[in-house]
Amino acid sequence: MVLEGKVALVTGGGRGLGRAYALRLAELGADVAILDLDLHSYQEFEMEQALLTADTTVEEVEALGRRSYGVEVDLTSADATREAVASVVQEMGHLDVVVCNAGGGLGSSASGHASSMDPAQFDAVIKRNLYATVHTCMAVAPVMKDQGSGKIITITSTAGLRPTPSGAYAHYGMAKAAIVMYTRYLASELGASGITVNCVAPGFVPTGRIATKRIEEGRGFDDVAAHAALGRIGTTSDLAAVVGFLAGPDSDYMTGAILPVDGGSSL
Repeated sequence: MVLEGKVALVTGGGRGLGRAYALRLAELGADVAILDLDLHSYQEFEMEQALLTADTTVEEVEALGRRSYGVEVDLTSADATREAVASVVQEMGHLDVVVCNAGGGLGSSASGHASSMDPAQFDAVIKRNLYATVHTCMAVAPVMKDQGSGKIITITSTAGLRPTPSGAYAHYGMAKAAIVMYTRYLASELGASGITVNCVAPGFVPTGRIATKRIEEGRGFDDVAAHAALGRIGTTSDLAAVVGFLAGPDSDYMTGAILPVDGGSSL
């Protein structure tokens, strides 16, 4: 229970990886607040519905014996994000760990080429990934500065570390690449305030949206597993374990780190 007495905040925690992060932090002893555009977003995907053991992630955290608090908010709005974070601090008392997980792509993985992106789609993907991360960090930083401590964990993707061979899905890769550099700038700034900022880069993990998309495109997961040094695709537990490490005391002397968690597929 290394996070006993700590309060964590997870954005995009209604389903998928965000849900896994929230539950892992609760298992480690933290009380967990959830920010999501829709706390019932899991209902969009059958496989996500099957995983839920309660009405929302909030209730699942509470079932683990921890306090929880959920807010539905559009993180692409700086004002709305600031108000949501303020309500979390008022409800939970303080804020020790923040996981900026909200994001996601749009369109098929074969679309969104670097030279021919749809402008509206490009704008939406940048906002839901980069803007949501920046708005969250700008809202939580003053709270952590005042208390002289805190851990911020941003979420990029291996798509933000290397391009696809075809140049497709460029909008998503660019947004995630920007999060990498933002993490480094933030770590440089906030270190003097006792705040660490590290970034996790997930490889392929078949959560609802990604799994559904590949099935609709007539593809399975064997090709992904074949490209990983470990010979398998990732799980939400694989990623949640790393987030738990970064949230805990064993990572106290780490900041500005970018950690690929992809089974060696980026090799």
